[in-house]
Amino acid sequence: MVEQTLVVLLVKLAVAASLASALVRIEAFKRTLLREERTLTQRVMLAVSIAAAFGGAVAVRVATGTYKAADVGLEGCLIAGFVGGYVPGLLSGVLISLPAMFHGELLAMPLFAAVGVLGGLVRDAAPDPEEIWRFSPFLDLNVYRALRHWKDPRRALFQLLFVASIAAAESLRLSVWYIFGERFSFTLYPAEPRLGIYATILLTTMFTVIVPLRIWASARTELKLAAQQGLLQEARLRALTSQINPHFLFNTLNSIASLVRTNPEMARAVIHKLSAILRRLMKKQDNLIPLREELTFIDDYLSIEMVRFGDKLRFIKEVDENTLNAMVPSMLLQPIIENSLKHGISSKVNGGTIWLRARWEQNQVHLVVEDDGVGIAEANLANLFEQGIGVSNVNERLRVLYGSDYRMWIDSKPGEGTRTGIELPAGATEGGGKKPTGMARAS
Repeated sequence: MVEQTLVVLLVKLAVAASLASALVRIEAFKRTLLREERTLTQRVMLAVSIAAAFGGAVAVRVATGTYKAADVGLEGCLIAGFVGGYVPGLLSGVLISLPAMFHGELLAMPLFAAVGVLGGLVRDAAPDPEEIWRFSPFLDLNVYRALRHWKDPRRALFQLLFVASIAAAESLRLSVWYIFGERFSFTLYPAEPRLGIYATILLTTMFTVIVPLRIWASARTELKLAAQQGLLQEARLRALTSQINPHFLFNTLNSIASLVRTNPEMARAVIHKLSAILRRLMKKQDNLIPLREELTFIDDYLSIEMVRFGDKLRFIKEVDENTLNAMVPSMLLQPIIENSLKHGISSKVNGGTIWLRARWEQNQVHLVVEDDGVGIAEANLANLFEQGIGVSNVNERLRVLYGSDYRMWIDSKPGEGTRTGIELPAGATEGGGKKPTGMARAS
């Protein structure tokens, strides 16, 4: 008999762990766990989710009459209170008790509701909501934490209160069973009182409550790490973008400074165009923009440079119309075109031409900037991505945004010119649609 009870208790613990693991696979439930401040609707959804899982386990026990280990209803109510507060605890208690109530266990609902409210009150007593997730099923570790934080009485006392609340919930169930009998409330207690079995049942209840909390705590930690990684990537991307804008502004102001004395009218025209570009940059904070907008920015930028270069600079666009809605990183092409001007064409007496091409190829967005400037020495090509702000910055931004799902290359011959190509994974387009053809990963 004792061995059979121990097996049932072990299976009960496994059932609770399985239910918790199944719930945390639901993305909406996982996101709700991550929040500490929840709306009433979110708290109701949390309660319903927990009640559906743990109440379903009670229903299995009631329907079969043999799978007693499946009944983890009381523990589910306490967990709902710990996680969501007394409102989810109370609601979960009512919902989880319904199968037992229909089976004639009339004290199940008041018992479960009281336990759910108890869990919510304990949560409210926590000095920090995160304390709920720090609790460990290893009691020696909790004692150590209580002693370590004894200088902070609230944290130390909460560790003891948490254990006491689980013991109180199990004692309440024992009292109901002892006074009214198993007919009105289901328990696993044997008919003959045995102190060892009682202690084992209490310990099992404690682990049945704590193990789901630890499973969910691990999921919350993963979500937080993912969110922090996303914020880190966002901050890094903004830092890289901020390097480009001052670089562009500095070079343009130098151009204006050279025109102020020699050609004031032209300087005014350049300032007017620069102000239009700056207004646009200040309004746009998105990392990804439609290629159409990026090309408009390039037109504005080159209109400034053409004021300075005159007929020496020619610009040709060869853009497939179906690429215009493709989403690309903002300020992607300007640094590359600036390099073509500064290092390729500006030193040529007769100037030169810059070609900008955009097309779909092998289900990817291919962008190519080509010039017929002086070219780059072969010895410098190998380290080009580590030199200067422009090309290295663009490459780093692409790496942050796309990981390994992009390709950037530079081909140059001294005296003939330079070609810079970018191959991007073709994802969403402007308006939320997809690219015209299927999607493939860049090599």
